[in-house]
Amino acid sequence: MKRMVWALAVVCLFGGIARAQNPEIKFIAETLVVQADGTYQADPDLATLTFDITSQDKELRTTYDRASKAVQKIVALADKNGLPKSDLVNGVLTVRPFYEGDRKKKAKSFLVQGQITLKIRDFSKIGPILEESVDDGITDFRSLTYSLADEEAAKQRAVREAMKRAVGRATAALEQKGQNIGALRFANLDVKQLAGVAEMNLYALRTLGGMAETVEVGGRSDKRLPQALPPIPQPEKITVSATVQCAFQIQ
Repeated sequence: MKRMVWALAVVCLFGGIARAQNPEIKFIAETLVVQADGTYQADPDLATLTFDITSQDKELRTTYDRASKAVQKIVALADKNGLPKSDLVNGVLTVRPFYEGDRKKKAKSFLVQGQITLKIRDFSKIGPILEESVDDGITDFRSLTYSLADEEAAKQRAVREAMKRAVGRATAALEQKGQNIGALRFANLDVKQLAGVAEMNLYALRTLGGMAETVEVGGRSDKRLPQALPPIPQPEKITVSATVQCAFQIQ
């Protein structure tokens, strides 16, 4: 009797350890497990333009005023092209002094930097905005990204497609034995990252447009875009993929 009690205690102990180590273990009888993938493709409907504002001069007021005017120019350009204020993100201008030797002395020069982002839904406006924005020697194109304005809706469509295929496969498998699928016991869902979101940065655009002018900014060399910009590359379709693993009750 003692041996039986001891054996029962050992079984309960190891069973408790197994459940503690992997609480997700489930034993389900009369269940069919199916895995399926789903995809959804769409043309990008949102472009994000990012610009860097960089101004350097000996006088702080002059430097800051030039940077502020560059920001105001982008804001005016966005308004001219019909962009709503909600699609414009204007960052804070920061000031960095440069000293020569003792920091207690007056700064040799000042560097004012900032960043501004535009969200564009009419892609025909990208070229004109770029051409008018980078000709002042202060505003510098940073990146152009094509994406979906409503990524969540695209993910949901991919999930629906994956689930539809999972139900179809389960139905086809059980029909061979005259059975039907019942209630969904559990499901595991994995929505993968968007594929095809195109981003063109400053260096890619320089490569398309040839050599750029070299300027000195804050004691370092930097390059600006050539006067004539190359044609803006057209975006490709964006693909969202999802994988579902479902367990259906067999009826």
